[in-house]
Amino acid sequence: LRELIASHVTTDSVQLEWSIPEGSFDSFVVQYKDAQGQPQVLPVDGESRTVTVPGLSPSRRYKFNLYGMWGRKRVGPISTDAVTGEGSYILCPCPWTPLEPEKEPPSEPRLGDLTASHVTPDSVQLEWSVPEGSFDSFTVQYKDAQGQPQLLPVDGDSRTVTVPGLSPSHRYEFNLYGMWGRKPVGPISTDAVTVVRGDVYALHCALHIAAPPPAEEEPPSQPHLGELTASHVTPDSIQLEWSVPEGTFDSFTVQYKDAQGQPQVLPVDGGSRTVTVP
Repeated sequence: LRELIASHVTTDSVQLEWSIPEGSFDSFVVQYKDAQGQPQVLPVDGESRTVTVPGLSPSRRYKFNLYGMWGRKRVGPISTDAVTGEGSYILCPCPWTPLEPEKEPPSEPRLGDLTASHVTPDSVQLEWSVPEGSFDSFTVQYKDAQGQPQLLPVDGDSRTVTVPGLSPSHRYEFNLYGMWGRKPVGPISTDAVTVVRGDVYALHCALHIAAPPPAEEEPPSQPHLGELTASHVTPDSIQLEWSVPEGTFDSFTVQYKDAQGQPQVLPVDGGSRTVTVP
């Protein structure tokens, strides 16, 4: 990244321009604080070298930070300051090109619902829908366990992404923006609480072994348990899923302790591979 410049300053917007002397980025992100001091994020596609930041307040100094997103690595920032114009006075009007009257403008795409699933101690899988239109890219915004803003770029064809590097037993709020050209759409949001590492959940299998077979027959091999994962976490329930890579079991038993520390047992039939703990 090299040199961020502010130009075309009006009472409520600033145009930013930058250069890339070497290489290319997947996307960019502009960060700044609004007139109320709240952090704002403006995603920009990787081909752009300019963006207009809208919705600013007159006669106010803003500091803009630009980051380049290369895979999941954030490069930068480069920074610049700008002071918006006073009153209705415009230093440099933004250029406007009228649409050809015979062409219908493309309709803006819409974001559907954002849901969190497959929650582990250090990751959350996010899924979303686009009921209408298409986006060039997406950006997931959240704060880490230390309260620092984090950004995760996603390509426009995806409808799911796994957010890695989270902390156990921590509530996260995820915001998803869709990029339509240079315009961000959204956000849509969801919350998720990561699972406690070394949780008290344990899966026990009851295996009933019959009388030993005749000596000439090979004894059946003992079945094996695979991985146990927690997903679809709500305020009062958790869905557990597991695998049995080899053999079969007669039944399963989930053991855990409730909020009062009392042991609880939930029996499950041997054909199941999932159960909801209510």
